[in-house]
Amino acid sequence: MSLTRTQAADPAAHASLDFLQRLLANYPSRDFAVRCWDGTTWPAAATQPTRCTVVLQHPGAIRRMFWPPSRLTLCEAYIYDDFDVEGDMQSFWAFGKYLNELRLPLRERLRLGARLFRLPNQKRSRTGRQAARLTGARHSLERDRQAVAYHYDVSNDFFALFLDRRMVYTCAYFADSDEDLDTAQERKLEHVCRKLRLRPGERLLDIGCGWGGLLIYAAQRYGVEAVGITLSTGQAELANQRIHAAGLADRCRVELRDYREVKDPNGFDKIASIEMFEQVGEEMLPAYFQQAWELLRPGGVFLNQGISASPFQPPLPRASFGNRYVFPDGALVTLSAALDVAERVGFEVRDVESLREHYVLTLRHWLRRLEAQARQARQSTDNVTYRIWRLYMSIAAFGFKIGRLSDYQVVLCKPHPAGGSGLPLNRVD
Repeated sequence: MSLTRTQAADPAAHASLDFLQRLLANYPSRDFAVRCWDGTTWPAAATQPTRCTVVLQHPGAIRRMFWPPSRLTLCEAYIYDDFDVEGDMQSFWAFGKYLNELRLPLRERLRLGARLFRLPNQKRSRTGRQAARLTGARHSLERDRQAVAYHYDVSNDFFALFLDRRMVYTCAYFADSDEDLDTAQERKLEHVCRKLRLRPGERLLDIGCGWGGLLIYAAQRYGVEAVGITLSTGQAELANQRIHAAGLADRCRVELRDYREVKDPNGFDKIASIEMFEQVGEEMLPAYFQQAWELLRPGGVFLNQGISASPFQPPLPRASFGNRYVFPDGALVTLSAALDVAERVGFEVRDVESLREHYVLTLRHWLRRLEAQARQARQSTDNVTYRIWRLYMSIAAFGFKIGRLSDYQVVLCKPHPAGGSGLPLNRVD
């Protein structure tokens, strides 16, 4: 092992790096360094630039990272500061992917296990934000409110640190990879409105409206009457403040309401649901699409955008980092599964667009902005919350980059009883 010191000052540092060297014996082109609590460093491979440095914070760090062996264990070791990552956080997850796909012979696993258990078992207090503890039946109204509040009612000021000026917390739409986030998010809102083919005087429902970015844009630019729903108290309060400040209170409002609770005898001409879909749950998809169908007038259009799982990857366990610390009870389904349910309800699929590469760019913007505001993020929440968001956004960016995740905009229409869609013959408009 090539270290930056001829002899480790702390024997546990040498033993920790020896474990990693054996674990990563076949790692291709290692582009990260490792630095121990005493300063002992294992440099990146000589042929690679150092994209990030993994910092072991104490003698028991390796044991906390790898026992019990799971992705959740590694994630919890990061968010509770057993180790840190300096530099490009996204690049670190090539290491996570390597571990996930590593298949060692039994004899080598036993050897590594023996070395791991000889390392210090130094446990430190894990204070700060904790994993979600939801109560009630899965996807009941009350439990879904708890799940949304866990993620979104952290602090409006916290989200404002890394989102664009409109506070749009969904995938942006880029003209090129160098475009700024504000411009790309406004382009996304325009893209959604044009796909919906909004017209003055129409009624628009935004399911999971966030801080009201789409509602305000659609009311200002397209003259619609817009209603948004969210389960986040913080989002609803700020969204309505922004609506009043924009002078749109007579045509635009946000209600604290579940999609299942929306009852409107007048119906809606258009419905948008932008990345709320992941929280619905596969077992609730029939109810979700049925509710949209019943709220939509004949000839109406429903734009449903959601993150989807790859059909070639096994589903993540419910006890995953994302389900415990980011989006509790969230579940990703494949595009084909979602479309199957939508069509069974009666919707006609008119357009499908993948935004996968756009989400990589969006998450990189969010991550850079969050890291640049790290001190303020910790002040408005706590260190664990900052690290959870830094971790989840870097994992997600890597997942979209390698194709494990995708994001689809699907345009669905509710045909008239005689079969007409009311839509133009092409996309020229």
